[in-house]
Amino acid sequence: MKPLDPRLLRYARRARTWIAVVAGLGAATAILLIVQAQLLASAITSVFTHDGSPLRPVLIALAVVIAGRAAIAWGTEVSANRASGDVKSSLRRGLLARAVERGPEDPSTGTASLITLATTGLDSLDGYFAKYLPQMFLSVAVPLAVLVRITAADWLSGVIIAVTLPLIPVFGALVGMATGAQAQRRWDALARLSHHFLDMVTGLPTLKVFGRPRASAIEEATQDYRRATMSTLRLAFLSSFVLELAGTLSVALVAVTIGLRLVYGHLDLRTGLLVLILAPEAYLPLRAAAAQFHAVADGLAAADRAMAILDARRDARDAAGRPGRVTAPLGEVRIDHVSVRHDGRPHPAPDDLSFTIEPGRVTVLAGPSGSGKTTLMNVLLGFTRPSQGQVSPLPVRSQIAWVPQRPYLFAGTVSSNIRLGRPDASDGEVRAAAVAAALDDDPLGRTVTERGTNLSEGQRRRVAIARALLADRAMLLLDEPTAGLDHVAEERVLRTLRTEAARGKAVLIAAHHPAVLEAADTIIDLAGALV
Repeated sequence: MKPLDPRLLRYARRARTWIAVVAGLGAATAILLIVQAQLLASAITSVFTHDGSPLRPVLIALAVVIAGRAAIAWGTEVSANRASGDVKSSLRRGLLARAVERGPEDPSTGTASLITLATTGLDSLDGYFAKYLPQMFLSVAVPLAVLVRITAADWLSGVIIAVTLPLIPVFGALVGMATGAQAQRRWDALARLSHHFLDMVTGLPTLKVFGRPRASAIEEATQDYRRATMSTLRLAFLSSFVLELAGTLSVALVAVTIGLRLVYGHLDLRTGLLVLILAPEAYLPLRAAAAQFHAVADGLAAADRAMAILDARRDARDAAGRPGRVTAPLGEVRIDHVSVRHDGRPHPAPDDLSFTIEPGRVTVLAGPSGSGKTTLMNVLLGFTRPSQGQVSPLPVRSQIAWVPQRPYLFAGTVSSNIRLGRPDASDGEVRAAAVAAALDDDPLGRTVTERGTNLSEGQRRRVAIARALLADRAMLLLDEPTAGLDHVAEERVLRTLRTEAARGKAVLIAAHHPAVLEAADTIIDLAGALV
């Protein structure tokens, strides 16, 4: 985890302009700081020595400098927040696109971890851009400018500062490495907590029915998160003490030498005051940057995780399976000796499978559970890469309408969930798709809860089938589409699928129900035989 990661700029090109503005304002701050110190030293010297120099011009100039620093601080904050917004938007769009590309089988885009990463995690970048990044530029511009000015005024003080100043970034780097590791542990604990909470909420109705509430997992994950957070806070307090102590001792060393030389007349008052005013400013930006690093460690950890997902190598399968625009009708799709190996399983499933999906025909994948029916559909969707063999040509997803085993329904109505297949469809087209999916006995305005928990399994499947029919794609992939349907509804759905095939669509069904097998033009037995 780098304090200034160039990958962040790669994902938000517009942010580069704002960050350049922040850097320029940091340089302006350094200049105004030196001017302010010189004006203060001149004013104080005039008061104590009574040299007759007019104070009004100095005070007016001082007021102008202070107002200028306030304006620069405002401009820095605005620019940093704009940069933060650009980077967060870019990363969120990238995460969403990556989740769509890789599909539900990719563990790196699990629901709970992805939501936590895209919301709470990336929101932590506000502190990074609004506070830490401007402070980083100040920690470069201000110490360098101050050191040059002090050395020009008093070379001995310049040498002391030049020797002691590197101690701050060295201590900060050592502390930062420990903070980064701690932030990663805290982030992992938060991700586990999110997973447990999502699983608990999703399965709450079932747990209540069987009287098996499982709050212990959430309690344990919460305690892990609490311990990780407290460890981070302890480290932050300890590191702040170390950095403050190093900075204070360094300034004290400069002040002692200045005081002794003033007493013995080896240094004039104006120069001594200038050095004493500027010396703390040389250490302050570095100490502030190190302190801010603790506050933004979570954001950097989240950004590092997001960029790791986005930087994952996209192979040719991903590019071909990526959602795109249909540029030609779908022809025959050849499955050529395709095998997929799974972790923890001795044999691939499917294993050396070859057949052709033809438009205008209903093809059924048959076989026992675990034979690879769903896996083959994931291959066609671009979610899974074959261990060997290939699919040619691999359809783009805009050519496919997909009904998975557990279709997802969103909170809304039956009609709004069907309309997701084609948002610009008319009410008549939505109604026709519902009738074709044997949903005419359910009112389209019926309320649907998140995940469709208030509907039966058969109703959820028929809503998903209606959604796929409304999409009107060249290929229909259906995984156990008639499970949970009664005999009448099953016949109507299969009749609809036969009609869709007659219209020139390629229909591929994974099922083992006898009625589905009877409706097939071709049956692919994944246990080994082509019927």
